[in-house]
Amino acid sequence: MTQHVVVIGAGIVGACSALEALRRGFQVTILDPGEPGGEQSASYGNGTWLSPMSVIPPSTPGLWRKVPAWLADPLGPLAVRWSYLPRALPWLARYLWAGWTEAKVLRTARALRPLLVDSPALYAELAAAAGVPGLIRRQGLMYVYPDRAAFEAEALAWRVRAAVGVEWQEIPAEEMRQREPELDPRYRFGVLVGEGGNCRDPGGMVAALVALAKAEGALHVAQRATGLRIVAGRLAAVTTDGGEILADRAVIAAGAHSKALAAAAGDHVPLETERGYHALLKGVEIGPRIPLMPSDGKMSVSMTEAGLRCAGQVEIAGLEAAPNWQRAEILRDWLLAAFPNLPRELPADQVKVWMGHRPSMPDGLPCLGFASGTPDVIHAFGHGHVGLVAGPRTGRIVGALLAGEEPEIPIAAFDPRRFA
Repeated sequence: MTQHVVVIGAGIVGACSALEALRRGFQVTILDPGEPGGEQSASYGNGTWLSPMSVIPPSTPGLWRKVPAWLADPLGPLAVRWSYLPRALPWLARYLWAGWTEAKVLRTARALRPLLVDSPALYAELAAAAGVPGLIRRQGLMYVYPDRAAFEAEALAWRVRAAVGVEWQEIPAEEMRQREPELDPRYRFGVLVGEGGNCRDPGGMVAALVALAKAEGALHVAQRATGLRIVAGRLAAVTTDGGEILADRAVIAAGAHSKALAAAAGDHVPLETERGYHALLKGVEIGPRIPLMPSDGKMSVSMTEAGLRCAGQVEIAGLEAAPNWQRAEILRDWLLAAFPNLPRELPADQVKVWMGHRPSMPDGLPCLGFASGTPDVIHAFGHGHVGLVAGPRTGRIVGALLAGEEPEIPIAAFDPRRFA
């Protein structure tokens, strides 16, 4: 009898997991109350980067010195809302400890690199199968700096990247002007990572992959998962706000909403939401030729199908707090500063702002593997800043685990039980 897998979550990880389950002969139901690829999902609004070099955890040595500034500046690149601080303190302590030494950072990078490598090529295959090949670009990604000294100030990150096999090309000032003529001339040094790529419409990509899964036999149920019914250590059903769905297996890929479901499967994990923002300028033609990240703004800047997108910011404030749209306006202002020929006065309907929830573990590594409470549930969440780039390989790992196969990369570092 064909086993029934319920994939909880229709984001990029859920979509890729559903496709891999289908290709191994499982009956698949995708469970998510929202529209796949819709604005409610983290997959919709990220920075578009497919960056195999994103192996540096958010926390690095010495970051603890900046905690007072985080608390004092509600509009800084990483901010913690005072009202949420008591709840966030245990997570923040683990977050800082995870990057306390360079050796810790290197261990994280070595674990993440196999999960991310070749992501643009994997996406190209998926996009072709889904009928949207034009959404994936493989032109590289560039970090830009005011000068070489600013690049050398980030020596630890680039040293760790080099140690795990990332290669790059240094771009001097004259070549920068040729490559990116619209970029503010204060940026006089660049680093081009040729293996990188980007997705010109992440929400559209997710929608296309879910549509492909449905065409291959998956069912999408627009209900919210509320729990799991486990009998004698085996999964019997996924409970929803609309009743029960009988299931042999389940994949928890509900992003920032995965914590309670993981607990129902026997794993109490320190999942937090890093709230991210973006600003989008519609109908503009000025911008980067390839996606880039200015070092002083710490935001990704990319041309998308909808317009020029600038994404970044980290805010620790939980799932329920209202957005602080000043943070998106800061991104817009950085965008205008980086590309001085952009129009300064745009009609309100040409400027769009967005906020979403990155599902983040304090050590910068996802939860990926079997649940403690039953072998019938697989965790696939908590990817933080690498959810988009890690989506295809995560799906392949989930497919292998469902089928009883050995995953194609080591996943011990992602074991959900590491926090027990």
